[in-house]
Amino acid sequence: MQVVVRDNNVDQALKVLKKKMQREGIFREMKLRGHYEKPSEKRVREKAEAVRRARKLQRKKLQREGLLPMPKKVELPGRGPRGPQ
Repeated sequence: MQVVVRDNNVDQALKVLKKKMQREGIFREMKLRGHYEKPSEKRVREKAEAVRRARKLQRKKLQREGLLPMPKKVELPGRGPRGPQ
């Protein structure tokens, strides 16, 4: 994975690198590989993740069809429609 550092702006390059790693799932994989996971625990975790994904897909489908209300957007105090003022 490569990131270009422009104008010696290391902070911006680090931000881009973190975003790429987040998108690729590297942080999640590092967390999972931080300790040994027994095969039985892995199966249980993967099954729970699959159930969570299926529920989320079902909820989104019902929202698209109008059977469930869309989630309300929470407005933070001090922020207008175009971000912080």
